[in-house]
Amino acid sequence: MSVAAAKPAPRWTRRKEARPSELVDAALDLFVERGFAATRLEDVAARAGVSKGTVYLYFPNKEELFKAVIRQALVPTLERGRELVDRYQGSTADLLRTLVHTWWKAVGATRLGGIPKLMIAESGNFPQLAQFYYDEVIQRGHRVFAAALERGIASGEFRALDVGYALRVAIAPMIFALLWRHSLCSCDKEPWDFEKYLDMHVDLLVNGLVARHPRARTAPRAAKAKRKR
Repeated sequence: MSVAAAKPAPRWTRRKEARPSELVDAALDLFVERGFAATRLEDVAARAGVSKGTVYLYFPNKEELFKAVIRQALVPTLERGRELVDRYQGSTADLLRTLVHTWWKAVGATRLGGIPKLMIAESGNFPQLAQFYYDEVIQRGHRVFAAALERGIASGEFRALDVGYALRVAIAPMIFALLWRHSLCSCDKEPWDFEKYLDMHVDLLVNGLVARHPRARTAPRAAKAKRKR
């Protein structure tokens, strides 16, 4: 075998259809590492092992590349969450626990968790991207949690409440966890057990949502009256 034949083929000679996914993967890394404004298309090309011109064959600008990252990396995870709600057979309390931990394993504990941090930091400078992110990611996430809460209310497991605000309260600690992981976590002298944190969140959430039987509320008062006799 000749020396030339033994050399590995340059990365950019691989099949054409592999390039977009490689560019999206490289872009995700760089967006999380550097933010949207500081990421350049030539850096994405270099990370993917292709020329800058190759990027433009698939994405006309950085904004469209970012949208591709969101559509390919985050949106499918949220769609799977909605499918889970639709087919789940157990209690809604268990469903919420499964949703929270599944989301954490797929997003919060991975590099994808850096995207929400990026959007919070840079949304003011890129309002159109912020609106895209809101429509494609936040709205989907809200629909998933709203469906779970409505399921619990309909079954009588949860008390009637304002679902729109309840889902925001339910999601907020999850967002805080990923923001902490991707920012100040390394400074904390007591490392977080994020699984334990999420278990505590679900426990407090479910106990705040659960429907209480009317007798449970009147029992202490009745007991007190009996003692007076």
